Amino acid sequence: MTQPTQIESYVKQTLTFQMRNGVDATHDVYTHAQSQNENEKVVVIIQELPGIGQETLSLADKFHAEGYTVVLPHLFGPIGTTSVIGNTLRVLCMKNAFKIFAKNQSSPIVDYLSQLCSHIKEENKVKGVAVIGMCLTGSFAISLMANDDVLAGFASQPSLPVFAQGDLHISREEVTEIKKGIDKKAPMHCGRFGKDMLCQGKQFKALDKTFNEDTHQRIIFHELPGKGHSILTLDFVDEEGHPTEKAFQEVLGYFDSQLA
Repeated sequence: MTQPTQIESYVKQTLTFQMRNGVDATHDVYTHAQSQNENEKVVVIIQELPGIGQETLSLADKFHAEGYTVVLPHLFGPIGTTSVIGNTLRVLCMKNAFKIFAKNQSSPIVDYLSQLCSHIKEENKVKGVAVIGMCLTGSFAISLMANDDVLAGFASQPSLPVFAQGDLHISREEVTEIKKGIDKKAPMHCGRFGKDMLCQGKQFKALDKTFNEDTHQRIIFHELPGKGHSILTLDFVDEEGHPTEKAFQEVLGYFDSQLA
């Protein structure tokens, strides 16, 4: 694998926004920008549990090569490498921001990410942004569809709440606002490997029952063959025709159509 653009080449900001629990969250946010133009596209890639490793930086490069400004909020852990055990411990210690066992409510960090998306939209003078959430942050991409500044979202292998795959990491109040947001825009997308044990089929069934219960298809589901987990990063295979490459192209086409 060709070494991707390293984080040192990104522009770093430190941004603070208040979460619903009254706690201020402060995180570094890294941007790999394009030259300014009227049709600029922006994607916010929210890190998964292993962290912002080389695979996530490669994903960022793939979008950048397609004309996107890429924004990487750094929520926890080292950058440039992955640390599953270490990051799990870090998240468990960040109880003000992450409620990974919670049913029928999202983590407060979603409030930070929503305000960040609006800030990025204004800063880049675009009509809206696209978001990707993965694994730990997969369901966050769904919650962010309630924000009018988020025009497209891909929830990749959403895995919360931990130990309760048949429940959602989203509150009933949020569900109502997410439905309104999606109905103003277009259906969002959600993906998993068919044999993934961290994001199981009953997670998709719960999402389908909640959001596609009437004549509106608000979430389009993609099930890839195999027992991988990280569709766009750790288990991504950059070969034409491979299911993960097809998934990336589908997400790219969807984002392009929404941000054009």
